[in-house]
Amino acid sequence: MARAPARQLIGFWTLFSKEVLRFWKVGFQTIAAPVLTALLYLLIFSHVLEGRVQVHGVVYTAFLIPGLVMMQVLQNAFANSSSSLIQSKVTGSIVFVLLPPISHTAFFLAYVLAAVVRGLAVGVCVLAVTAWFAPLRVEAPGWILAFALFGGGILATLGVIAGIWAEKFDQLAAFQNFLVMPLTMLSGVFYSIHSLPPFWQGLSHYNPVFYMIDGFRYGFFGVSDVSPLVSLAVVVGCFAAVSLFTLGLLKRGWKLRH
Repeated sequence: MARAPARQLIGFWTLFSKEVLRFWKVGFQTIAAPVLTALLYLLIFSHVLEGRVQVHGVVYTAFLIPGLVMMQVLQNAFANSSSSLIQSKVTGSIVFVLLPPISHTAFFLAYVLAAVVRGLAVGVCVLAVTAWFAPLRVEAPGWILAFALFGGGILATLGVIAGIWAEKFDQLAAFQNFLVMPLTMLSGVFYSIHSLPPFWQGLSHYNPVFYMIDGFRYGFFGVSDVSPLVSLAVVVGCFAAVSLFTLGLLKRGWKLRH
């Protein structure tokens, strides 16, 4: 009989593989559609603002591309974990995930890592499609990877929280429309916060997604609105906080087992 750690590893890998296959089999919807959305954003905003706006000495289209890439990483990481859980709860198939002896930690890691994989897959595709529109340089690839992983991890974890909390699809939509969407759209994807009035600049510093976008963009151009070390500290701290909170919910079985 397999030992407990081996059983947990098998359970984790099985659940992780199932979540990856879930979005991969409908790649036209889960990968191609977000890429098209990002491309439309790029075409519209670059057409309107190219030549009129320059940020940190970077042409606007080049400045915009990393923001769009990271935005799609975040939004799709959230969508993967949240949609999977709410679908399982609504259809009743969640019982087949809860019955096997999988620990709450393995459950958490499987959903979060699979969501991060989807986010990164979409991000790479968006970058491949949009990089043709402006010259991009990569100053610090390690920073790019770090912010993509931790940022995707935060939104994937928020997706788990939303999937646990929501009991129907409109509740999940409310979570996404009134929390995730405003945080990502108002995080500096389309602008530098230094272009905002002082009040809104200050308010932007309370948005954790701003630090994800700004740090990710630093990896390309070597310039940012705040220090990348500060951004990384905020992002890692947020990831630790939401992860511990989610692990606590899963351990209690809140809205899943009870």
